[in-house]
Amino acid sequence: MIQSMTGFGKGIAELPNKKIIVEIKSLNSKQLDLSTRIPSLYREKEMEIRAEVARRLERGKVDLSIRTENIAAEGSSRINVGVLKGYHDQIVGAAAEAGIDTPQDWFSVLMRMPDIMTTESAELHEDEASVLMKAVDAALNQIEEFRMHEGKGLQEMFTRKIENIATLLKEVEQYEQERIDKIKGRIVEGLSKIKEIDYDKNRLEQEMIYYIEKLDINEEKHRLADHLRYFLETMDNGRGQGKKMGFIAQEMGREINTLGSKSNHAEMQRIVVRMKDELEQIKEQVLNIM
Repeated sequence: MIQSMTGFGKGIAELPNKKIIVEIKSLNSKQLDLSTRIPSLYREKEMEIRAEVARRLERGKVDLSIRTENIAAEGSSRINVGVLKGYHDQIVGAAAEAGIDTPQDWFSVLMRMPDIMTTESAELHEDEASVLMKAVDAALNQIEEFRMHEGKGLQEMFTRKIENIATLLKEVEQYEQERIDKIKGRIVEGLSKIKEIDYDKNRLEQEMIYYIEKLDINEEKHRLADHLRYFLETMDNGRGQGKKMGFIAQEMGREINTLGSKSNHAEMQRIVVRMKDELEQIKEQVLNIM
């Protein structure tokens, strides 16, 4: 079954002191276009994460973000008590020397001073790295399920549109003989109005046959029918068929356009317009296929 390139996945994994949240979004693109937002602690795993995303998603404009939430009572940030006490003593001393009152809300002032907060330098341990990759795997599983669900809906739509075009193609047949008779009639009528010109009727018959053969649409009909079958067969080949399906849709468009240019019949041209409408809807959505 085909897959869409559009999708969203979210994976959450927990450690005793924090929660790791991975979110992946994807849209259609000609190739893989991956952007990441990863905390500095996990930068050493970025290449491994990118390789896994590329292996499993293959194509699409993909946005991956990783964030953490502290769930323990204590975080990694600490108040530098020594620096805070030093600032306090200086503020109190400076206020006394200048003969001004010490600020009432001196603590909030101190907390805004440089280097009051210190963050413990952290290293990525093996257990946390393992939990991180589990969250990435969970997000990838979810986005793959999303893509498969979207792909199922698109496959149903494509099948319906292809069947519609095939039905319209069959409707063309009822107008073919009428179309040829009308072309012959117009030529004969035009010649009958030119009384003073004598023409070779055998040569006229040969020219009419040649002209009608040029307007013959049997080859276009057969090629279009083949393209319709090939499109359905390609869909059944599974994921990774988006580009090929796009090429087939282009070939279908060429045959439909040729049918329109050769039709010389009002009802056939209406049928061609309806075919084009069905095909345009296919072309719009095939861009979302893996």
